Amino acid sequence: MEPRDPGCTTERAWTSCLTGWQVGSPSLACPLALHCNLRTLVPQLCRAALAHECEHEYELAGTLEHCNTAWLTLSGPTHWPSPSEATTAMSGLALLGLSVLLGLGAGAPLCLSRQLRMQGDYVLGGLFPLGAAEDTGLGPRTQPNTTLCTRFSSLGLLWALAMKMAVEEINRGSALLPGLRLGHDIFDTCSEPVVAMKPSLVFMAEAGSCDIAAYCDYSRYQPRVLAVVGPDSTELALITGKLFGFFLMPQVSYGASADQLSNRKAFPSFFRTVPSDRVQVTAVVELLHALQWNWVAAVGSDDEYGRQGLSLFSSLANARGICIAHEGLVPAAGAHGLQLGAVQGLLHQVNQSRVQVVVLFSSARAARALFSFSIRFGLAPKVWVASEAWLTSAQVLSLPGLAQVGTVLGFLQRGAPMPDFPSYVQARLALAADPAFCASLDAGQPDLEGHMAGPRCPQCDRILLEDVSAGLLHHRAFAAYAAVYSVAQALHNTLLCDALGCPPRAPVQPWQLLENMYNMSFRVRGLPLRFDANGNVDTGYDLKLWVWRDPEPELRTVGGFDGRLQLQLPQMRWHTPGNVRPVSQCSRQCQEGQVRRVKGFHSCCYDCMDCKAGSYQRSPDDLFCTPCAQDQWSPDRSLHCFPRRPRCLAWGEPTVVLLLALLGLALGLVLAALGLFVRHRDSPLVQASGGPRACFGLACLGLVCLSVLLLPGWPSPAGCLAQQPLLHLPLTGCLSTLFLQAAEIFVEAELPPSWADRLRGHLQGPRAWLAVLLAVLVEAALCTWYLAAFPPEVAMDWQVLPTEVLVRCRVHSWVGFGLVHAAPGVLASLCFLGTFLVHRQPGRYDGARSLAFAMLAYFITWVSFVPLFTNVHVAYQPAVQMGTSLLCVLGILATFHLPKCYLLLRQPAGNPPEFFLGGGPGSASGLGGSRGGAHDPATSPQCTQT
Repeated sequence: MEPRDPGCTTERAWTSCLTGWQVGSPSLACPLALHCNLRTLVPQLCRAALAHECEHEYELAGTLEHCNTAWLTLSGPTHWPSPSEATTAMSGLALLGLSVLLGLGAGAPLCLSRQLRMQGDYVLGGLFPLGAAEDTGLGPRTQPNTTLCTRFSSLGLLWALAMKMAVEEINRGSALLPGLRLGHDIFDTCSEPVVAMKPSLVFMAEAGSCDIAAYCDYSRYQPRVLAVVGPDSTELALITGKLFGFFLMPQVSYGASADQLSNRKAFPSFFRTVPSDRVQVTAVVELLHALQWNWVAAVGSDDEYGRQGLSLFSSLANARGICIAHEGLVPAAGAHGLQLGAVQGLLHQVNQSRVQVVVLFSSARAARALFSFSIRFGLAPKVWVASEAWLTSAQVLSLPGLAQVGTVLGFLQRGAPMPDFPSYVQARLALAADPAFCASLDAGQPDLEGHMAGPRCPQCDRILLEDVSAGLLHHRAFAAYAAVYSVAQALHNTLLCDALGCPPRAPVQPWQLLENMYNMSFRVRGLPLRFDANGNVDTGYDLKLWVWRDPEPELRTVGGFDGRLQLQLPQMRWHTPGNVRPVSQCSRQCQEGQVRRVKGFHSCCYDCMDCKAGSYQRSPDDLFCTPCAQDQWSPDRSLHCFPRRPRCLAWGEPTVVLLLALLGLALGLVLAALGLFVRHRDSPLVQASGGPRACFGLACLGLVCLSVLLLPGWPSPAGCLAQQPLLHLPLTGCLSTLFLQAAEIFVEAELPPSWADRLRGHLQGPRAWLAVLLAVLVEAALCTWYLAAFPPEVAMDWQVLPTEVLVRCRVHSWVGFGLVHAAPGVLASLCFLGTFLVHRQPGRYDGARSLAFAMLAYFITWVSFVPLFTNVHVAYQPAVQMGTSLLCVLGILATFHLPKCYLLLRQPAGNPPEFFLGGGPGSASGLGGSRGGAHDPATSPQCTQT
């Protein structure tokens, strides 16, 4: 483009246009374009600038009319964009104009550093990392001299310009401080505590002087600034926060995020427009947990920010079951060889292990150093979870070969959009190149503070376009911008301002402003913010993923965190073949119903163990199976328990049905035998079997059969108490009658006749019934003692059945239970011994043998009962006792009573008295002739003597 006027240059036209726009007179700027042949550049730059200014309560229509008329005069009709189009154009086309400007004027220094100070009714101090010192730290210093900051930080400059932009907006507006003017005093911290302390002391100097006076009471002390914005890092904030906290000077940081700064006792005047690191680390831990990455490496920078973040991450990750396989610190640039060797060792361990995810909580400088090492030593691609400090840092993004590191994602603080900020930065840079504007700055406000704290930012006056263009693409200026608005809102509340203005009063002191900042709510560009009790704001986070677009990655939003994690998994792109999500686990995930048995020191390295029946897996992170409650059950590998159903020996069970059939058989045989014995009660056979006592014994056997009906069914307290007595009392009665008959047979066969005649009277007649009664009373006494000492009770047995609860009668004492069987057992033993040893007489009915076999059947059944009862499942113990009782009855019937019934039915003629009752010499009543009374000699057959 060739200008018509040789004295008119692109730089001059652009500078004049922006200068006129900046001072609020755009109509003065645009006519200069009439003298220049700028058919392409000037219209779009001027239109974009005016569209931007329209957002700050200027009349767009009138402003555009001036430029439109000017351009129509110059070049004829043209199309003017809408304000939104112009704002968008400012980010691209104006950069082109700025490159022309800075390219043509690169030889002359700018006056950008002189724009970092502006006078006002109330001045805000600013601490920004505008540069960086080559020689860092306090170690090499031997004198308290000035540390030189030689390197330029575009991010720090953008933060400072965001503060300046906010101050100018507040001054132009009338919503917050009508009639008042805010000023700012911005200094460079060099990211070094030794540098940051100097401007901090300048801020605390008494207004109108350069001294900090020592007073006992600072409540009336008026420092040079009302509040301080900054610094950006935790390391600096921990130092300046103590100083400003002593004076109760409000300090609003836009980047210091360490959790310990939330301590109100240690830092009473500290606020910040970024969330605490605890929120960011919580989001990172939730991300790892959601993606099932529980075997990670954690690396931090060797500074306060990295160490505190790493410590916080370790504690929160451990609480969520995430294991840190490798942990280390990255030293700052210029570290000695030993520290660099440690970094190499850490990278080697990560490369050789199964770790696929690295959490890097560090500053941008340390992150760049670590990635340089990893690229140089060929670290395998990993997933890097970034902290906010380096996620968007141009210092990291510009590193060659960065695409080799793998996948990078991290959380970035949300904020209101600032589409006009790039155009504002460009306008400031353009003004810095205008000699007339720079001269006006020198004349209007001499920089006296610069002589005390050193040059504000000498490197800012020699920047090029590429020094700021990369930072503008991913700028994070909102936090610094919001910090100014928070102070302005507090001042508005303190002065009780309204739409008409602020009432006159004495100057506000910092500690008075502080009172209105606690739990204060304010809005910045429509976004509501609020300081909590610890001075933090919660703006939420966006999850950003690096998507590579040469030469630098683009940041794609793939999720967010506002107390709860949201993920957009389809939007994620991984470095793995086939875009498969990486797996970073020491051990495979256990399946449902399995718990982890930890191996070694890390809880993430484990074997999977099945939860057995009766236990369950309560949560996926359980290390032990949780036992079910007593009234619940579970199968193997269960996730929950089920309620137990009650169970007893039911009437409908096949075993019970079979036993009931056996009961019917036994009871039928007993009743049939009893009927035959009653019908043939006068027959010699019945008389030889005991007569009425035999009928009583059969009736007792019937009662034994009926007593087993108490064993099946739902137990009751009365039924449990009655089971054993109702079984053993009639059984004792039956055995006592058999014992009397065995005694008669033994006396007749084995004792001398004189003894036999003497004892026979005691074994017959009423005295015999007394013996039966005595035996029953002894058994009754034993049962009473058993019920009194060890009463059976209804019990719920939770352990014997896997899925049910067994309801049964519990026996408290097996010794007592055995003694209840003692009386029948003694009677059966005596009966067996008395009949087994008796010699059989030829030609006579052998009643002893039937009694011996009956007792043998009794012994077989009850001796078998003991091992069966103790070894069978407890649920079927009542069935065993039921079957044993019935078999005992059937055994006695089959061996003693049924043969006699056969003779009564089939051979009635073969029932002579001589065979059953006897009648030989010396045999008065006959062998075995017990009939319940004395034998009548008149009717008894007599043996003839030869």
